[in-house]
Amino acid sequence: MKKVNNEGRNTALLTADKTDLSFLDEAIDHALQKVRLNLGQFTHAFPDDTTVDGVYKRRKPFLQDQEEGGNFGWTTSFWTGILWLSYELTEDDEYRKAAEVHVESFKKRIIEKVDCEHHDLGFLYTLSCVSAYKLTGNEEAKDAALRAADYLMTRYFEKAGIIQAWGDLNDPAQRGRIIIDCLMNLPLLYWATEVTGHSKYRDAAIAHANNALKCIVREDASTFHTYYFDPETGTPKYGKTHQGFGDDSCWARGQAWGVYGFPLSYAYTKDPAFMEMAEKLANYFLNRTPKDGVAYWDLLFNDGSGEEKDSSASAIAACGLLEMAKWQSEDEGRRYCYHAAVVILKALYEQYSTKDSSDSNALLLHGVYAKPENLGVDEANLWGDYYYLEGLVRLKTEWQPYW
Repeated sequence: MKKVNNEGRNTALLTADKTDLSFLDEAIDHALQKVRLNLGQFTHAFPDDTTVDGVYKRRKPFLQDQEEGGNFGWTTSFWTGILWLSYELTEDDEYRKAAEVHVESFKKRIIEKVDCEHHDLGFLYTLSCVSAYKLTGNEEAKDAALRAADYLMTRYFEKAGIIQAWGDLNDPAQRGRIIIDCLMNLPLLYWATEVTGHSKYRDAAIAHANNALKCIVREDASTFHTYYFDPETGTPKYGKTHQGFGDDSCWARGQAWGVYGFPLSYAYTKDPAFMEMAEKLANYFLNRTPKDGVAYWDLLFNDGSGEEKDSSASAIAACGLLEMAKWQSEDEGRRYCYHAAVVILKALYEQYSTKDSSDSNALLLHGVYAKPENLGVDEANLWGDYYYLEGLVRLKTEWQPYW
């Protein structure tokens, strides 16, 4: 296995002794106000992946048989997850009832296999249905999530120990391709083993996580977005990007998926290799985060580059840091991860939230979906909103993850 270097912790964060949570209640109140205002439009429909001029509209169909606002694409569950977080914060049944409408939609989606030919079933069913089952004991949600786990397993190449990300499993352009995002889809499989007792789900998740650890992380602790394997033998082939600046750069959101995804595999396996790698990825991310606490869309860029920030990448990283803090073996590491997360979340609220924007129905501005495709650039996006609120919930409560 290649050696992965560790740059060490960000010294500016190491010198801070106090953690300022004075913003927290105000940030949560603001977020809940925005969520409540969206209930009328997005209880029986889903918002699009990103805003247009700061405003979420109903999801645009990309196939002829899809209806506006329908449950398709990979991001719908982030809105449902926001509803479940809001329910946890308030115990207000209005949020629960809206989320349960979505659970029915997700059940129908997996039964009818609507836009399910990708690995993001983990995102979709963890935040919609696993969460519903954990919070309310909803057996229909449990059944839907297990169906999703079974369907996700159809993308697993057992000999190679990988889950293919996208596309037809026989498509030469996609066959054997993983992406770093999939680390966040693995908790659905870990959970499936916990509730069924069948080890196949966990075994697949561990194998995939180990292959990502070995190959998708470079020697300097930066990451590829995507990596190709021979699906028959598991032989590593090469890494590329899809949404980063270049094959050799480090896409910020991808790095953030690693900062969060590896600690989640540690939480289920207690394999120290996952936490050790998470720390290296976190150091790389934080050492390339500008002074205002929020990263650019690719970590190649910094202040003066003229490039856009990606608030969603920093929101994801903050949640990963808070997960890491739970498992740190030494006090300094625990304080470092926690404080870094607070610095990021405070910056997101004070400089990137919609607290001063009454025209926007989003929570967090200045995100980037896919810069190479000019998609959702300098807009809000559903995952940024979700992880921002999850981070605030983690600071406010002893939160039990849906992941």
